[in-house]
Amino acid sequence: MPSFTCSVCSSAFEVADATLAKYPNWVPRFCMNHRNAGKAAASSFGRAATRPAPWQQASGQGSRPPASVPAASGENSGQTGADSAGAQPQVDKPLEVRRVPPGHAYGSRTFGHGGARQREVLTTQEVLERYTAGPQHGVFTDGGCEPNPGPGGWGMVHVDNGQVVYEHCGGDRDTTNNRMEMSAIIHALEHLPKTIEITVYSDSELCVKTLNEWAKVWKRGGWTRKGGKPIANLDLVIRAYEALGEHTGVKLQWIKAHDGSRWNEYADALATKGLRTTR
Repeated sequence: MPSFTCSVCSSAFEVADATLAKYPNWVPRFCMNHRNAGKAAASSFGRAATRPAPWQQASGQGSRPPASVPAASGENSGQTGADSAGAQPQVDKPLEVRRVPPGHAYGSRTFGHGGARQREVLTTQEVLERYTAGPQHGVFTDGGCEPNPGPGGWGMVHVDNGQVVYEHCGGDRDTTNNRMEMSAIIHALEHLPKTIEITVYSDSELCVKTLNEWAKVWKRGGWTRKGGKPIANLDLVIRAYEALGEHTGVKLQWIKAHDGSRWNEYADALATKGLRTTR
């Protein structure tokens, strides 16, 4: 894996090729021990400016708007009477916003990271009370780690006409995001009858493309990538690919993560539950 140097402690750290491929303009600057250093620097940069929205921060867009009054919390506390009376506000320099992987942007929905602004951790019952959108039939899977690598969890739920048919979750004390995402898919496939016709949903585009597009090529090449490069998580890739091949009526489809889809959110809650079993 590519190696980088931490801007805080100068130690070397590695980032997986798959992660870098998702964010082509991202240059990692902080190791796992100092991954919050960038946020601390941003919160102290200039005066009480409003942060960009999470989608702006993740996509490398947006800049800090003008601000005038320091806030003790580092958040925008609005204009003062002096400002509204016509005083010229102090304008901060534009905020340099980097493309960052999930879990590092404020408001990210990947397990932790994000301090006070991190997402709410909902139970499955709270998910049902809050969300109604999205497909109402299929098998929904999710997985993740906190931190990555580290303890992780996976979850899957089989739904028919908006009703839970079966659900399951689990975890691992030492794993990665991608292994948990793939584990959720494996457990979903191995739960299903081989004659069923159904869609299995995953919000991991990497896993979906691996099983739908790349695995058949790797298999023909003796389970190696072009140039003889090793395949990450090969044990799980082979297991999932073989299970998918045994279910000819199953379609594996990507679904956007945390976009208000009820059963994707439900699978996420199950993955969180699975993570907690490891602690």
